[in-house]
Amino acid sequence: MGYFPIAPGTAGTVVAGVIYWFARPSHPLIYGAFILLFFLLGTRASTIVERQTGPDPSLVVVDEMVGLWIALFALPRSLILVAIGFFLFRLFDIWKPFPIRRTERLREGWGIMVDDALAGIYTNVLLQLALILRG
Repeated sequence: MGYFPIAPGTAGTVVAGVIYWFARPSHPLIYGAFILLFFLLGTRASTIVERQTGPDPSLVVVDEMVGLWIALFALPRSLILVAIGFFLFRLFDIWKPFPIRRTERLREGWGIMVDDALAGIYTNVLLQLALILRG
């Protein structure tokens, strides 16, 4: 999806949502391990790509994928939550509220991956709070 001609990050997030919907592990520990594995592999892969192409290459979309999976972690499986999570995650990923923007300064793949992981955490916290408040 990194080669998608328009908004490759958004395209990668859409693919992450489809993967989440059809292949999400049902046990939270397995799902968490899946996210951690992709985070670590994504950090390594994005480091390699960044060394070849320059800082924060749009070709790398694994960060958006991991970010959305974090955003949807431990939430009920619901198309509405996936859609809201998608939009909130993209908003935080683009806007980069404090301290997300600072994490882009981390070296190599860490800067690429950590900012999206934090955007996913922000999204997850908001969705969890909304569910609690909704009752």
